[in-house]
This record gives sequence, C-alpha cells and structure tokens, in this order.
Amino acid sequence: MHREDFPLLKQNIIYFDNGATTLKPQVMINSIVDYYTNYSANAHRGDYDISMKVDEAYEKARITIQKFIHANKTKEIIFTSGTTDSLNRIVFGYFKHQLQPGDEVLLTVSEHASNLLPWFELEDQIGIKVKYISLDENYEVTIDNVKKAITEKTKVISLSHITNVIGDIRPMREIVQFAHQHNILCVVDGAQSVPHLPIDVQSLDFDFLTFSGHKMCGPTGIGILYVKEKLLPDLKPITYGGGMNASFTPSGERLYQSSPDLYEAGTQHIAGAIGLGVAVDYLNQIGMDKIHKYEAELKEYAVKRLHEIPQITIYNEHSKSGIISFNYEGIFAQDLAIYLNKYHICVRAGSHCAKILNEEIGIKNTCRISFYFYNTKEEIDTLVEVLKNHNIKEEII
Repeated sequence: MHREDFPLLKQNIIYFDNGATTLKPQVMINSIVDYYTNYSANAHRGDYDISMKVDEAYEKARITIQKFIHANKTKEIIFTSGTTDSLNRIVFGYFKHQLQPGDEVLLTVSEHASNLLPWFELEDQIGIKVKYISLDENYEVTIDNVKKAITEKTKVISLSHITNVIGDIRPMREIVQFAHQHNILCVVDGAQSVPHLPIDVQSLDFDFLTFSGHKMCGPTGIGILYVKEKLLPDLKPITYGGGMNASFTPSGERLYQSSPDLYEAGTQHIAGAIGLGVAVDYLNQIGMDKIHKYEAELKEYAVKRLHEIPQITIYNEHSKSGIISFNYEGIFAQDLAIYLNKYHICVRAGSHCAKILNEEIGIKNTCRISFYFYNTKEEIDTLVEVLKNHNIKEEII
C-alpha cells in the first residue's frame, strides 16, 4: 500500500530491512528540502520572520508527536538523536541519581545493545545489579516470568516493546501494571513498536518511552524521549550549553530552563524534527491499526510460503510482529544475504545488535526480514522463488 509515495521503490529493489530503517516518503523529503531551501534559520534564537517560522514548525512537530503517542503534555516530549541517545539519557540522567548499590534492574537477553550496554556501564559505576527475565520456549517474555524475576530489590524493568530479532510483542500493559504495584519503574524501548502499533502512553502508563524517527518514515538522527511529567524534576540533563539556561554569572550561578528546553542544549536537528512531524502526520493518515493488521498478514503469508522450503529454519514464527528471523541450512547468514542482493532483495544478516541472545537460541547469526506497509505478497513470492533455486549453494560458493 502507498508504494507510489516512496521514490526509492522506483528502483528495482525489494526492501525487507525495515527493522533497521524504513524508506522515506516524498512528502517527508519535501518538508526537509523546504526547510533548508526557504527558512533555514535556527530555532528559539531569532526575532525575525524566518526564525519565528522555524520555531513554529519545530514546536508543531513536538505537538504532533505528543498527540501521536497520547502524551499528556508537550513538556514530556524531548527531541534526541534517536533511541540510543534517549536510553542513555534515561540511564545516566535519571537512574544514575536514583539507584543505590545492590538495586536490581531487570532486562532480557534479547534486548538491543542500546538497552543493555548503558545498564552494564551503570552496574560498573554505582554497583547496581543487572538481572534477566527468563524467556519461554518461543524466546518470548510472559507476565508470569516477569513476576518470578522480581525481588524486593527490583527497582527498574527496562524492556523492548517489540524485540528486533524475535519480534515478540511484550505484554507491556500487564508488566507495567504489576511493576507499579511493587513501586518499580518501567523503561520501554519503542524503536520497533511505535512505528508499527498504536501507542497510548497514558493508557499503558509508561514511565519512559524511547523511539527513533528513521524507523518510521522519518529522517535519521532524530528521536524521542518521553518522560512521564511527575518524573521530569528528577531527570538531569547530560548535555549543557546554549538554549537550556535562562541565565548564568561569572561566579557560576545559573538558572536553567524547564522541560523540554532543559534537555535540548545547543542547536537541535531542526530539519529532523520537522521531518519526523511530517512523517507522523503521514502515518496517521494511513492509520496505525491498519498498518499493524497488514504487517501481520504479510508475516503469516511469508511464514506459510517459507515453510515450502525444507532447508529454511524460522526461529520466531509465532511472534506477532512483522519480523522473521531465519537461516538456510548449510549457508552462512551473511552469504545468503549477499546472494539475495544479486536479485535486488535487501535483508539483514548478523546478530542484529542482540549479541547475547545467541546463547539462548544457540545461533550466532541469522537472516532477518522485517516488513512495513509498503511491502507486498508479490515481493514475498519473489523471495521464496529465489530461495527455492536448486543451485543456490553452488552459486554462493
């Protein structure tokens, strides 16, 4: 659907790497070109017409994103460079100042590196304990396993809403509800969920939510950190500079702004913010429910077709997102990806930044297909026919 909106699809490619980044619609591209061409001033700096136009467009994007995830106030929406940046701000700007030695943070082995490495660093710095929620036989998180992992020392649960390899949609509503009953805060990595599912942070009662623009038809280098309003007073900025202060003196006395300005020091990625706002408007016009339903249909169809190939092993056929991780017997994942590229089929191969999941599934590398709404069943048919090539191993060798 809406394939005509994407210039890159005019090339002879089949793009199945949307978990890494999505393609960009022309309307989003136009918005960035318009900014750089017609009103490329700084934000919150000038008192002339084009600067005020920038202010309006920049803050309009914030309002658009606030409404998209149903946040209560715009002060809860902080522009960052992406999910990785947002998670680091949470770990080092908030929890570094709230947690004590021996406090426990619950993760899973299927988390992205961006939701593991900052916690490892904090463990070294202040003596918290990183622990893991067990996965079930499908490598998914269940509420029962969350309950079993919680102890009286658990202070934080930090999870991907949808993981980028297994593609399981975690029961975040139930997890957050149970966590809050035990005074545990929840960090939600929404990099793989916000682009694909309707999200209501108030209904789900998220404490923190992070996501990236480039995975949802927006530009690279722009992301969002959502922080529940009541937690903002304890969130410390990790970057200091222009725009986040009201005044300062030679003696070091300083008065800082409130959120979101407090957390957006320096010149921000203005074009990225404007482009992300336009991308969100574009997704809203399509409908997030419609996107999720269509991706589920593609996943079901692809799994069915891939089962026609005995040499294919699928590691996550039961997950509900548009992600399929698989291998072809006797062919290294990267070699298979290179082979598919000869037919202009783009897939991801490797550990997908989830390196410790390898120990759980016993496989170091996989190929990954990740769908978006502009993919088609006809593209899946082409993939399957290429994989059915009886000479595939000989061609790779």
